[in-house]
Amino acid sequence: MEPVTLTSERLLLRPLGPQDIDAVYEGAQDPAVQRWTTVPSPYTREDAETFAGRTAPQAWAAGTEYCFAIFPKDGGPLLALMGVMARGTGAAEIGFWAVAGHRGHGYTTEALGRLARWAFTELGIDRLEWRAEVGNVGSRKVAEKAGFTVEGTLRGALLNKGTRRDSWVGALLPSDLGLPSALPYLPAQS
Repeated sequence: MEPVTLTSERLLLRPLGPQDIDAVYEGAQDPAVQRWTTVPSPYTREDAETFAGRTAPQAWAAGTEYCFAIFPKDGGPLLALMGVMARGTGAAEIGFWAVAGHRGHGYTTEALGRLARWAFTELGIDRLEWRAEVGNVGSRKVAEKAGFTVEGTLRGALLNKGTRRDSWVGALLPSDLGLPSALPYLPAQS
């Protein structure tokens, strides 16, 4: 897929690229980003060069992951990173982290809602999963505010820095946003 830029009420979401290396490096120095995400720790400039300079653009080109850098629509610093990763036919996983000084303003929730609509309408996704290590309350709040239903806890499902950790899992379906699904959905009868 050709890279696309998305906008929301307050935000600009554009493909992550080499121009973002410095901002990604700075943002990933936050101990919370290194604690709760799978970024390397310590996070080096070489890690940022590899991810923003090569990995993210190559994943866009291959159609395996779509990583966006999120900025204020009217200009300003990096607010967050967010990616949609293919996980099989019609399914994808979303991952994100917010820059420390920009948390608590609803930016990540707004970006997540916009990116979910794009994934459903442009990528043909009909299940978008969110996962976070148990205890990552900030990530869970963002997902829930964006409409995700937390479905449970998966034991040992998250590999982070050489350790298996328990993970919360949640999902968003197109119907949760009033959108049609690519495939019919038959909910379980209770």
